[in-house]
Amino acid sequence: MALKKARKTELVDQYVDLLRESKGIVLTEYRGLSNKQLTKLRRSIREANGAYHVTKVTLLRKALEEAGYQLPDDMGGAPIGVGFALSDMPTLAKALRDFAKSEDLFSVRGGVMGESVMNTAQVEALADLPTLDVLQSQILGLLDSPAANLVGVIQAGMSQVVNVIEAYLQENAPAEAAGD
Repeated sequence: MALKKARKTELVDQYVDLLRESKGIVLTEYRGLSNKQLTKLRRSIREANGAYHVTKVTLLRKALEEAGYQLPDDMGGAPIGVGFALSDMPTLAKALRDFAKSEDLFSVRGGVMGESVMNTAQVEALADLPTLDVLQSQILGLLDSPAANLVGVIQAGMSQVVNVIEAYLQENAPAEAAGD
């Protein structure tokens, strides 16, 4: 069924809005998936704070141009699925990669993040990165570690001074008591 010009314009505008609010996109090939499988895919992408749309390549190209994204070279002529990363890109890439591992009819074809056009291997590498929450907690751990070590060194130095004073007092206390 052919799309009317008004519907095409509406879809392009919708994709442009999604592109502007997303951190990047992942392009997929989904031929032969059932509605049940697509529903499962969309659910996992929603959990990754993303959106997934099946689109015609020509409409996606137009939306990418309007949003200022670089165009991937090989998008093929068949309809493709686009995952929009509305929060962080590694989470979306991981959700799509995991789905591709479980479904033979689904594959990741590449993506776009900022000014960079990514191939399949680069999207896979992105999926291996930890999520933003994990990265933030790792950075906080790295920042906290030197501070904790500094506190330990200061406490050790202070306890050594206290031990020296206490030893001095114990040594001199019996002599003072005998002298009274």
